[in-house]
Amino acid sequence: MTIRVVVADDQELVRSGFAMILDAQPDIEVVAEAGDGAEAVEAVRRLAPDVALLDIRMPRTDGIEACRTISAESGCRTVILTTFDTDAYVYEALHAGASGFLLKDVRRDDLVHAVRVVAAGDSLLAPSVARRLVEQYTAGGPRATAPGPDPRLDVLTGRERETLLLLARGLSNAEIAAELVVSDHTVKTHVGNVLAKLGLRDRIQAVICAYETGLVSAGSPPPGGGG
Repeated sequence: MTIRVVVADDQELVRSGFAMILDAQPDIEVVAEAGDGAEAVEAVRRLAPDVALLDIRMPRTDGIEACRTISAESGCRTVILTTFDTDAYVYEALHAGASGFLLKDVRRDDLVHAVRVVAAGDSLLAPSVARRLVEQYTAGGPRATAPGPDPRLDVLTGRERETLLLLARGLSNAEIAAELVVSDHTVKTHVGNVLAKLGLRDRIQAVICAYETGLVSAGSPPPGGGG
């Protein structure tokens, strides 16, 4: 199955470069390029692609607003690309519905991988972006909440809370399975239950929820006690 992609960036050379990298893959087709967010939204409405790759800063309609519209109107999943790895951009993009967030200095293979992961229905954060999100809560930013899990988590079983905790610490399904000593299928079931019970769209929203509800604090040690 071919993954159909729209690439939006106001810098033609950057846009063309990303498009060439993706179009060179046997399972990816770039169906349109856009110079701003408004053009990207129109291309998604017209062509119904699987993934939209959006620069965060564009004229007329920026990447975050385009992401918000695309997420609300279609099943197209979005990956935000930017040179700015600041907390505000990360948080706004995630809440706009982004399924991935990468810096523009991303390696070629990581860009292709991100598109495939997002097209498959999963989510992806660049490691530096994930660290920024954690640092926001460490610093007690404006969206940080009081310590301690809140009542929203009462709908989860003990094992589902464990799963959410491990999701928030960046573990893959395979890593969660190893940590909990269960099968991959069981982990998929737990992840699906967590998302459904909490009304979350994907793993990225699960990570945000874990921090917002106080289940995870940024100073928490990673699984296994690593640093």
